[in-house]
Amino acid sequence: MNALTTMKRILSIARRECGLLVKNPIYGFCMVVFPIAVVIFFTDIMHDGQPTEMPVGVVDLDNSSTSRSLVMRLDAFQTSHVVAHYPSVADARKAIQRNEIYAFLYIPAGTTNGLNASRQPKISFYYSTTSITAGSLLFRDLKTISTLGSAAVGQSVMTAKGYTPEQIKAFLQPIAIDLHPIGNPWINYNVYLSVMLIPGILMLFIFLITAYSIGTELKFNSNKLLMKMANGDIYVALMGKMLPQTLIFLIIFYGFLWYIYNCLGFPHQGGLWLILLLGFLAVISSQCFGIFAFGLLPSLRMSMSICSLWAVLSFTTSGFTFPIFAMDGAIEALAQLFPLRHYYMIYKTCIFNGFPLHMAWFHFMALGIFIVLPLFTMRKLRKAMLEYVYIP
Repeated sequence: MNALTTMKRILSIARRECGLLVKNPIYGFCMVVFPIAVVIFFTDIMHDGQPTEMPVGVVDLDNSSTSRSLVMRLDAFQTSHVVAHYPSVADARKAIQRNEIYAFLYIPAGTTNGLNASRQPKISFYYSTTSITAGSLLFRDLKTISTLGSAAVGQSVMTAKGYTPEQIKAFLQPIAIDLHPIGNPWINYNVYLSVMLIPGILMLFIFLITAYSIGTELKFNSNKLLMKMANGDIYVALMGKMLPQTLIFLIIFYGFLWYIYNCLGFPHQGGLWLILLLGFLAVISSQCFGIFAFGLLPSLRMSMSICSLWAVLSFTTSGFTFPIFAMDGAIEALAQLFPLRHYYMIYKTCIFNGFPLHMAWFHFMALGIFIVLPLFTMRKLRKAMLEYVYIP
């Protein structure tokens, strides 16, 4: 009978919370509209996998058939598109500064004659690393085209000297590289980035909404009514209050996972049950951290500030853009304090690479610790809900 009464109280508080969610447009925007917009925005902006047709300039002072061939080959690359020819290096440099091009190829006068005379003339390329992705991709194209240019001239010279194609190939490319990117053979940036950027932003919303929903009880002086409905039990009050939010966030998170794995075809070696488990742990651990943050500092402003800081730092310390082991030792240790870090490690280990579950036991345990964190602040949180007066 006691358990039935407790369940009725939880459901009663949950119904009250559903009314608050409907009345306050902040919940609708931060729990449904903005998360869906984030999913669509990031997956659509990187839909092609890699940026293509990035603008490149050329300074061709040689103006020979060989230099024009190099320019045509550069323009044929998928990621590069020659949009302008400049009379000097200074003009091309100004074009980069005006963001008209990301890089340019400089072919000095006499390049072809120097190649034919085996004098090793120099051609140069300049690229902007303001955008790391654009700079690294164009560096690859420009370096490749420079290598191909010298190889083409060497091939013609060796052919004239009577070398066989096999001898020419062995001389120009003594080692053949057979490249096999594992897990993401398309080098798709959407696969690399969206699977972590979007969950990180969803966790940010969960952090903030959890702290906000508890803090507004104090702000609008409805905290005593909430505790009365829970018969003074803070656990019942929080379970009833978080239940509708948990269901909504789970639907949004699972919808995101279904979209990327089924509609967009992102690679995933792990099974369906592991994907569902990881999504559940991500939502629950984020909510529990929000409760812990408010219990630690029972203030709407301070708790939301902590949640915002923690969520933003998660992107840096998760390790999906810069490896944790390459950071300072103190930062590497602090990285374990962020739920997104453990979400990423479980995803990378068990879902992306398909390794057994026990390979990520530490990170499952860490998310479990985040889930039990509110237990350490429940007494303080109960006191706040019963006694504290809201201070703007």
